[in-house]
Amino acid sequence: MSLVAILLTPPILRSASTQTLPVHRGPVFRFFNRFFAYTGAFIIVLGGFVVGFFIYDASTYREDLSYTDIPVPTEALYPRRGGPKNLPIAETLVDDEDCPENTRAKDKPKLLILGSGWGSVALLKQLKPEDYHITVVSPVNYFLFTPMLPSATVGTLELRSLVEPIRRIVENVKGHFLRAEAVDVELSERLLEVTQTDSNGVRQSFYLPYDKLVICVGSTTNPHGVSGLENCHFLKDISDASNIRNKILQNLEQACLPTTTDDERKRLLSFVVCGGGPTGCEFAAELFDLLNEDLARSFPKILRNEVSVHVIQSRGHILNTYDEALSKFAEARFAHDQVEVLTNARVKEVRPDKILFTQKDENGEAVTKELPMGFCLWSTGVAQTDFCKAIAAKLDIQTNRHALETDTHLRLNGAPLGSVYAIGDCSTVQNNVAEHLVSFLRTLAYEKGKDPEKMTISFKEWRGVAQRVKKRFPQASDHLRRLDKLFEQYDKDKSGTLDFGEMRELLLQIDSKLTSLPATAQRAHQQGQYLGRKFNKLAQAAPGMQANEMDYGDLDDAVYKAFEYTHLGSLAYIGNSAV
Repeated sequence: MSLVAILLTPPILRSASTQTLPVHRGPVFRFFNRFFAYTGAFIIVLGGFVVGFFIYDASTYREDLSYTDIPVPTEALYPRRGGPKNLPIAETLVDDEDCPENTRAKDKPKLLILGSGWGSVALLKQLKPEDYHITVVSPVNYFLFTPMLPSATVGTLELRSLVEPIRRIVENVKGHFLRAEAVDVELSERLLEVTQTDSNGVRQSFYLPYDKLVICVGSTTNPHGVSGLENCHFLKDISDASNIRNKILQNLEQACLPTTTDDERKRLLSFVVCGGGPTGCEFAAELFDLLNEDLARSFPKILRNEVSVHVIQSRGHILNTYDEALSKFAEARFAHDQVEVLTNARVKEVRPDKILFTQKDENGEAVTKELPMGFCLWSTGVAQTDFCKAIAAKLDIQTNRHALETDTHLRLNGAPLGSVYAIGDCSTVQNNVAEHLVSFLRTLAYEKGKDPEKMTISFKEWRGVAQRVKKRFPQASDHLRRLDKLFEQYDKDKSGTLDFGEMRELLLQIDSKLTSLPATAQRAHQQGQYLGRKFNKLAQAAPGMQANEMDYGDLDDAVYKAFEYTHLGSLAYIGNSAV
C-alpha cells in the first residue's frame, strides 16, 4: 500500500471502555493490605505444620494386640546347669526371638562386651548388626561422658547432660543388655560368671557362654596403701559427682550457722585435692570458680575470705604427664588464684577432720605435717578392678600389677588365641620388642638355613627385620625411621653386619623408648573402633575360612593389622583457661 493511500484512509473510531479506571490507594492502605496478606499466608502454613505434627504424633501410637503372646525360648526360662560351679548357663536370652533380626543373630558367634564406657560404646558403634550375637554386661545402664565429670561436681553442667542410656546404643546393633557384674571367667570352657542382686537382696550368679569376650571394665582409684580413705570422696561415676556437690553445699551451709566457731568454719571451708593429675587439677579449678564467682552472690562474704583450696602432689610438679612448660604454667595459674600446691608431698593418713602428710624440706628430709580439711577428693591414679585381678591370677604370664597385658592385636596374653580381648584403662599393650627378637631371627635363620645365635645380618636383611618389627609393633615405627643411622650406630665392629648381640642391644634401646599408652578416653575410643573394624573383617572372612577349614592359627593377624595409637592431644581445664 502506497503512502498516499494510507493518508487517505479514514481513521478507525474505538468505543470508550465501560470499565472504571483503577483507583490509586494511599501508602497506608497498601501497607495494611500486604501485612494482612502475608499474615494470612503465614497462619495457613503454620496451621499446616501443626496439623501435620499431630498426624505424625498419632501415627506413632500403636495398639498391636499381637504383643499379648510373646514367643520366649524354653531354654531361656529354664537354662541348664553346668560349668565348674554348676551354675545356670544362659545360652539363650529371653529376647532372642523378639524380632526377626534377633532370631537370625541367635545362632551367630556370641560376642560378650563387659562395660559401658568409651571402649565398649566405640566398639558397638562400629559393629554391623546380625554379624554377632551381641550381649553387653555392665553394672550401670548408661554411658558416662567422663571428661566433663569435674564440671558436674560444682553445677557447671547438669548430671543428666553427661549420660546416655546404653540400651539405646545396644538397640542399634540388635544386641542385648544385662545389668549385672562380671566376677570371674573360665577361659578353657569360655564361660563368664555374672552376678546380680535379686529383689530379695540375694546374690544370684549364672554363666554366659561366649566365642569372643571383650573386657573394657575400666579401673578403680589407686589407694596407695593409705588408711582412712573412707573419709575421702572419689570421682569415677555420676553418683560420685552428685555426692561431691551435696558435700560442698553442706559445708557452705554449715559455715553460715551462728553456732559455728571460727576454727570450725575454716576447717569446713578447707578443700583438699589429693593428686595433681588432670582430674585433680580440673576439679580444683572448677571448685575455685564456684567459690570465687558464685559464692559471693549467694553466701555471706566472710566465707569467701576463709575458703582455701589445696592440691597435694607426690611429684615435683602437677600435671607431670604434660610438657614441663604447661605444668609450670598451671602452677603459676593456681598461685595467682590462691590455690595452694603442695609438691613432693605424700599422704600418710586421712582423718575425718585433717590430713597427715610428709613433705620434703630444703634439705631433702621428709617432714610430717597436718592440714585441717572439711572435704577431701582422692584422685591419685588408677588400679585394677577385682575382676581383672581374678583374671590375672589365672594366668602366670600376667605379671603387671596395674593392668592386664595384651599383644598388639589387643588380645589378652595367656588366654586362648582370639577369644579374649582387653581395651581401655583395664589393659596395657605389651611392647617387648627385644623378647620377640628370637622369633624374628629364627624366622630369618630358617630362611637362610643358619643358627640364630651365630647368624649375622646385612643392612638389606636389617631392613626386612625392621619392616617386620614395624608390622608387629606399630608404636615402634617412630624409632625406626633412619634405618641407616641405626645400623651404623650399633655396628660396633664396623663389619657391615649386625650379630645377635648387636641386634639385641638395638631392640632393647627401642624397648626403653616405648612408653605405655595413656589411660584416657581417647585411647579407649580408638581401641574400641579398632576392634569393631577387625570384628567386621573377621565376620566377613568367616565363610571362606570355614570352607577352607582355617579355624586355627593367628586369624587376627591374617585379616587385619595391629593396633596403632594416634595421639590427638590432651586438654585440662585450670580455671578460665586450659592447657
